[in-house]
Amino acid sequence: MSKQQQDFKVNVNTEIGRLRKLLIHSPDSGLGKVVPSKAQDWLFEDIVHLDTIRKGEYDYYLKLLMYFLDPEKIKGKLAAIDSEEANRNFYKPGHKEFHNSNSVLEIQQLLIEMLESESIKKKLVSAVCAIEGCTYKLQLQLAEMDPKELAELCISGTMANDTMIFAPIPNLIFTRDVGTTINNFILLNKPAKKARARETLLMRYLFFNHPVFEAYRNNILEIPDVTMHFLRPGDEPSFSTTLEGGDVMMVSPNHVLIGCSERTSEHGANEAIKLLFEQNVVEKVTVVKIPAKRDYMHLDTVFTQVKRNTWVILNSIAHSPKFNADEPINFLKEPEKLEATTAIQFHKDKPGEPKYFEHVEALLDDISRNDLHSTEPTKIIYSGNNTFPYDSREQWTDSCNLLALKEGVVVGYDRNDKTVDAFKAEGFNVVDVKDLIQDLESGKVDANTMTDTLILMPSAELSRARGGFHCMSLPILRDNL
Repeated sequence: MSKQQQDFKVNVNTEIGRLRKLLIHSPDSGLGKVVPSKAQDWLFEDIVHLDTIRKGEYDYYLKLLMYFLDPEKIKGKLAAIDSEEANRNFYKPGHKEFHNSNSVLEIQQLLIEMLESESIKKKLVSAVCAIEGCTYKLQLQLAEMDPKELAELCISGTMANDTMIFAPIPNLIFTRDVGTTINNFILLNKPAKKARARETLLMRYLFFNHPVFEAYRNNILEIPDVTMHFLRPGDEPSFSTTLEGGDVMMVSPNHVLIGCSERTSEHGANEAIKLLFEQNVVEKVTVVKIPAKRDYMHLDTVFTQVKRNTWVILNSIAHSPKFNADEPINFLKEPEKLEATTAIQFHKDKPGEPKYFEHVEALLDDISRNDLHSTEPTKIIYSGNNTFPYDSREQWTDSCNLLALKEGVVVGYDRNDKTVDAFKAEGFNVVDVKDLIQDLESGKVDANTMTDTLILMPSAELSRARGGFHCMSLPILRDNL
């Protein structure tokens, strides 16, 4: 067993413990090939400018992660890395000057390493060609490709000569959606949309075949389809068994949240609950049912955790309208058609006895006080400072989708001004990532001692891809609180 394998641990039991390892995917060339006519089929609202995302936005995210998770690879080297050629190679998987961090793990680099095995390469090529409907001649051609070129092709859909042979998978930058680390298990997704089928396949191969995950292969959980699913009506959402990682949150060592949303079905949540209880992964699962609408999409687009006792949330999700017998609409519309959010908690040891929460804010308060044993009152920071219309506008640009690097130190977009005001009102420092990176490099600021800080990232193009930094991260290892 290599030292990398010996040092590799999988364990996440909260949303806010100090982050030590995560999976990311830096924007690849496929992101710059999304065309307007296919954007929505590929789950994009808009086309984005690749160079701006790479050099002017995601670049800062990667540097920040390195300072917090793998400082030896960057501290004292920033000026050299920022020179044009070195900068390009530092972020290029497969290049000899690639950062190759064992803490900030790049999916494309892991794919390259996995494809060094000829047998795995042939199996993966066969699987990709099957779901993409490729010719057999093309399959034979791909099986002969160099691992570096093949990994890039599998992600971007483009050959080295810039010929597109199948669609890109631009959503792979949102690594959270492919799976969730729950204690020392990894729950893989079952995507709702065809556009995510290839990235799901690639991640299955990675988790089951890359040497770093070898010790955890028996801890990889896949959602099964319900019995005789093939007899159910074709594409009807009510019959599908889907689950995406953005709808799964590990909030305490014994407690997982699952959102039923546009992308995660009741059947998917049901199968996940059974699987987690059968494998003794957690003791309780709370299902949060949010409106199945594009502007909400996943659970982590409407709330995320900041500290033990602090959450950021969209107010209309925190407090659903209560049933009012005086309102005719409550009788005219079926209850499930009303835009209500409900939270239902299932206990492994109390089957058939679910617990209902009055609203989501009550659930978050319960987690803070009873699961995480916070001794301070629970604080709620509202998207857009709870002011119309900024609450909805800023939630759309991911004001509620924050990644905690450690408890109280979170990363978000710089464009959500009113939400920033709400953080300031709660006593948080607010820093621009460009200034912070210079201070981390000079030693003026120490990542280990930072507290209660919102780090603002440039967001003009990234925010148009409809996902924040919680979406763009798949934590593999966090410290216990």
